[in-house]
Amino acid sequence: MTTKPAADPHAALLPGMAVIALWMLVLCLIGLFGIMTHHFPVFVIVFCAMYAVAAHGLLKLRRWGWALSLAAAFLSMSYGVYVLFRFHQTPAVVMAVVNFVFFLYLVRPEVISRIR
Repeated sequence: MTTKPAADPHAALLPGMAVIALWMLVLCLIGLFGIMTHHFPVFVIVFCAMYAVAAHGLLKLRRWGWALSLAAAFLSMSYGVYVLFRFHQTPAVVMAVVNFVFFLYLVRPEVISRIR
């Protein structure tokens, strides 16, 4: 009779990490939709791929997924701030704030301790 080893309590996905992964997938889908409707240039597919890979890595609790999600959140926040100040589009504040909150969540010690 074989028994499974006890699950490591630090290896569980936190709810916030799952929400961030879903957000990355939503950003990926928005980018793909924008490409298909010719609202975004074709090179945006690179960012869509980055969002999808980051979400996958974060859901699998991989360090590269965490790092890529951290970079994606920071770059999305920076883009939101750029759009706000350059083009004066106030809806960009929502994107910038959400990505800033996700960035701050990802650098918490509890999240970092869960990453393998």
